[in-house]
Amino acid sequence: MPIRITGLASGLDTESIISALVSSYSYKTDKYKKAQTKLSWKQDAWKTLNSKIYSFYKEAGNLKYSSAYSLKTASISDSTKASVSVSGNAAAGVQTLEVKSVAKSEYITGAQMKLADNTSKDKVSTSTTLRQLGYSGSDASFEVTNKETGKVSTISVSADTKVSEFVDQLKEAGLSANFDATNQRIFIASSKAGTDNAFDIKSKNADGDKALLALGLSMDSTVYDSSAEKNSGNSRISAENAAIVLNGATYTSSTNDFNINGVSITALGVTDANESLTLTVTTDTQGLYDKVKSFLSSYNALINEMTSLYNADNAKGYEPLTDDEKDQMSDSEVEKWETKIKSSLLRRDDTLSGILNSMTTAMSKSYTVNDKTYSLSSFGIKTLGFMNAAKNEQYAYHIDGDEDDSSTSGNEDKLMAAIKSDPDSVVDFMKQLSKGLYDAMDKKMKSSRSLRSSLTFYNDKEMASEYSDYTQTITKWENKLEDMEDYYYKKFSAMETALSKLQSQTSSLSNLFGS
Repeated sequence: MPIRITGLASGLDTESIISALVSSYSYKTDKYKKAQTKLSWKQDAWKTLNSKIYSFYKEAGNLKYSSAYSLKTASISDSTKASVSVSGNAAAGVQTLEVKSVAKSEYITGAQMKLADNTSKDKVSTSTTLRQLGYSGSDASFEVTNKETGKVSTISVSADTKVSEFVDQLKEAGLSANFDATNQRIFIASSKAGTDNAFDIKSKNADGDKALLALGLSMDSTVYDSSAEKNSGNSRISAENAAIVLNGATYTSSTNDFNINGVSITALGVTDANESLTLTVTTDTQGLYDKVKSFLSSYNALINEMTSLYNADNAKGYEPLTDDEKDQMSDSEVEKWETKIKSSLLRRDDTLSGILNSMTTAMSKSYTVNDKTYSLSSFGIKTLGFMNAAKNEQYAYHIDGDEDDSSTSGNEDKLMAAIKSDPDSVVDFMKQLSKGLYDAMDKKMKSSRSLRSSLTFYNDKEMASEYSDYTQTITKWENKLEDMEDYYYKKFSAMETALSKLQSQTSSLSNLFGS
């Protein structure tokens, strides 16, 4: 910005005069800047509203499917023997259950190991060698079969092999192995339960039998020579599959978990002989009621906000402020002024009107379920009407008998009665209603593709283009303003120069005649 010193010769307020002369250009520039600011605020308003509309659009889309109404509960007569849960496709009713066995992992508990030197007060540790445990052989080897992986591994030890080294070889073979220093025992287990995940460990020679004896792992199933000395105090639990009988049919699993026709069962303990558990599946009527109520609450919140924005008070005469205009007002006055404008940006907006009409029309439709025609009013769900509803809430739905709604809490609760008597019909109706609403919103969102982006309910592309046009127009008028200012400043500068020369000449003449 050039520095201009004017009015020295003429004494005129040149800046004010020029400002007045170019005021029409300033007005045009400010006019388009204000329009662009207002458009920017409208873009922000639509972005916020679009996010809410799209969120509800997804909620309606989810409610098209049966999985959204997986509201059934299950109970078992003895929760110490089994636990149960259900998904939406489970059939309501009473079933019988027997737990024949629970899944077990293959498990070996070694005998307590002792040092060969009975006089020593030391205990066996991970660094203890087989020699210190009394083993004097040289070529002990074992074969480990891991059924889970199908891997067969050979483990070899000598008198100098440490307890930790032996345990590490078991781990490399895919087993869960550990030396418990507190109990002086080695514990070996399969990584998973079930017979398909069992393991076997067996000595391959006589030295192997001796090494197993020193390690506390010598038992009938592990020795090479059946006549070899065995440890006392060790044990082996064989792997076992879980087995249940549900409604007379037998099911087995390597885990204790079963999923049968929408019912999830976890076996916890074996039932007694001739004992049968009662498994009951029922519809969660309160859960289904709350699902419908939650959907309507979301709809009401959105439709009330959209109605309020559409019916907002007129802000005629209010335009965004320039910096100079803001300087003449307090911060609170500026905020109040701008709030007035922003609250009216979507007033009588055509796009908003179209979405409102689509949603309210879809919610008022009827659908057929099992040859019967239902609408929301069939379940005691209605609007209060234009005369009785609060301002901008004429499209909101209320549930008769809803204890949280003071407007309708005293009415007969038709929705809960319908859910208790025929929950499937309520679910079918809600699925169709949600689909109709979703499709109506989807059609609105996908219209005018040239004007709006994907997943957008308003003409964001059109607004962006309009904003860009404003930028170009503002630049054009700013250039015109600058050019006119330069033009007038040059004229006044020439006048100042002429006046300065005239004053100089007059002064010279005065001095000449005066002398």
